[in-house]
Amino acid sequence: MNSRENPLSLIQSEDYPNTTLYLSKLNRGFAGGNNWGMDFAKGEYILIINNDTEVTANLIEMLLVPFEQDPKAGVVCPKIKYFSDPSIIQYAGFSRMNPYTGRSKTIGYQQVDRGQFDSIRSTWGPHGAAMMVKREVIQKVGRFPEKFFLYYEEWDWGTRILNAGYKIYFQGLATVFHKESMSVGKLNPIKEYYLTRNRILYMRRNSGKGKLLIFSAFFACFTLPKTVAKYLIKGNIPFLRAFLKGVRDNIRMSSYSPV
Repeated sequence: MNSRENPLSLIQSEDYPNTTLYLSKLNRGFAGGNNWGMDFAKGEYILIINNDTEVTANLIEMLLVPFEQDPKAGVVCPKIKYFSDPSIIQYAGFSRMNPYTGRSKTIGYQQVDRGQFDSIRSTWGPHGAAMMVKREVIQKVGRFPEKFFLYYEEWDWGTRILNAGYKIYFQGLATVFHKESMSVGKLNPIKEYYLTRNRILYMRRNSGKGKLLIFSAFFACFTLPKTVAKYLIKGNIPFLRAFLKGVRDNIRMSSYSPV
């Protein structure tokens, strides 16, 4: 990711035996960075995990369980909780993407973890912060679409994986603690830009003509004026510009390339 910090001395210490560090001279974004990392992976399963996470001791063992139980398992995601408050859930699976709004609900979001999601079940989308992927899936479906750069790329990838006949599982007995948006920040116009641009891009790539027409009407008649009004009222011009730029740049780009 072309990080300003060089962790080489730390990785080469005695605390991390049998560890190899690969350094990229380019900021490839979330999609490109993970794709670049996959080029070096050699195992049957690949763990994709954000740099702003803390893992639990049995994470890998627990993530492998759904693969052992179901040969159609293509991706397995753990329960994700907030590092700042380990009792609160961030992710326990996703509901199906609404084909008319381009939105999905995060199961368990902001709930206190009382064990209500400590089970294995299929889900509609993987979480980019932490997922284990079967190599067979990558060979058949391909990797993250780098056109997205940041945000919605895991949804696009997950949709292609489901369409290829694989399943995406949530494993509630595996846990990761997420520091959330440490790379771009929770309140950053860059995040607004990519969420806007890529929401539209995802719908263009994964909707039929009829549903895309309905989504376009919904976005133009409701999302666009509502968002513009919100940022004008708040006087938040940087976010307004980022939102409008996301709409404009998406219209300019070709949407149907798989990468």
